[in-house]
Amino acid sequence: MEYIAGAAGVLVLVLVLSSILRTLVVPRGLYSALVFRLWWMLRRLLRLKALRGGYGAIDRTQTWLAPLMLIGMLTTWLAGALLGFGLLLYSLSPLSWTTAFREAGSSLFTLGFASGARLNLSVLDFVAAATGPVLIALQIAYLPTLYAAYNRRELEVTLLQARAGEPAWGPEILARQWLVDTETALPALYRAWERLAADIGESHSTYPILLTFRSPRPHRSWLVGLVAVMDAAAMQLALDPRLAPPEARLVLRAGFTALRDIARALRIPFDVDPSPDATIRLTFAEFDAAVDMLGSAGFRAERPPKEAWPHFRGWRVNYEAIAYELCRRCDAVPALWTGPRDFPGGPIPPARPADRRPDGGRAELPPASG
Repeated sequence: MEYIAGAAGVLVLVLVLSSILRTLVVPRGLYSALVFRLWWMLRRLLRLKALRGGYGAIDRTQTWLAPLMLIGMLTTWLAGALLGFGLLLYSLSPLSWTTAFREAGSSLFTLGFASGARLNLSVLDFVAAATGPVLIALQIAYLPTLYAAYNRRELEVTLLQARAGEPAWGPEILARQWLVDTETALPALYRAWERLAADIGESHSTYPILLTFRSPRPHRSWLVGLVAVMDAAAMQLALDPRLAPPEARLVLRAGFTALRDIARALRIPFDVDPSPDATIRLTFAEFDAAVDMLGSAGFRAERPPKEAWPHFRGWRVNYEAIAYELCRRCDAVPALWTGPRDFPGGPIPPARPADRRPDGGRAELPPASG
């Protein structure tokens, strides 16, 4: 029994140490089964509270997912370390189960009230006493990195609200710019989101827990915003390739590269080199309706919708499947063109406060269709 307890203790400590290193230390998106199982469990427990509600109830409950994940990771690691050291102490001494775990807890949490004078157990006590504070210190040092990445992300998401509405939608970005004659600002928008996409790809694949951090307002989402900017760039390239800025291609490349980096960290399967003729879930009817809306806002397309559709589909096939799966897993706001969710309710069109043209007239768009 002692040999079995010792082997189990070593295995538990190796698993805990591996999870800590993968999550907090190694600067690469390494998969930690323990952390992702915890995410899976907490997400479903929170959704039970909002089982009969729509997106509003889901958003209110999922707001607690990030803090619960941080507390849950620390608790799980400390509990695993306590279990591992307790099993080792039991296997290397004549101590009873109760006494072994009492001494492990005393050392792990640096209380020191249950340590003995035995040399072989004192070594374990010292190791356990070092493990607890180091683990807590790593978790504390982890928080500034997370919140710095979160603040960079949410700044651009907030700035996007005036251009894309809430929730964001790709055609809305183009329509609003042409409606109020600010289309020359699009290259700067694409540049900002190209850099943000690179930042998100690095930070969210290295620290996947950032995916559980929701925006301050329920109808904002970095994921929906990124999809909207990419859709806007893809539509501009498909409809008006001659006048589309080169930044549109760059933001698309940066966007789907970032989504693929996150998908690899989460082990989401995807096609590395999809065919431009592959089928996408967005329909031509939805695309055609969006083109009509752009036309009413003053956008003059070089290509008709049927001719532009294969080009748009060729861009969107690179990111649609991953974006839809991430939106589903993150319970993102169900914006237009972002796929289905696991909770009831249809897509939410962007809110549209009436803008004013420079000449004093009112600028309005037709209703968005899902």
